[in-house]
Amino acid sequence: MISTLITFQVILSIAIIITVMLQKSSSIGLGAYSGSNESLFGAKGPASFLAKATFILAVLFIINTLVMGYIYNSEKDSSVADKIEIIKPDIAVPKSVDNNSNSNR
Repeated sequence: MISTLITFQVILSIAIIITVMLQKSSSIGLGAYSGSNESLFGAKGPASFLAKATFILAVLFIINTLVMGYIYNSEKDSSVADKIEIIKPDIAVPKSVDNNSNSNR
């Protein structure tokens, strides 16, 4: 199930990239909003269609991400932090060290 959602996430990512790249840049100014009534998508051209498509794809992307997170967390019993053990250093004096040898120096 999770692999299907990951595949769908990749497809959504590519579709969002394509729809954003097809949109006109807003830095053109007022010239970007001129269009003809005879265009395929209406008076404003494909800008309105691509904006709606980008919004819908973004909402699907967010919903898919939330569903994947929910499924992944429901399958796991513990987190990674629960598996970390604190390692306490074992400081021990070696047996070969003699306390009397320090006083002889």
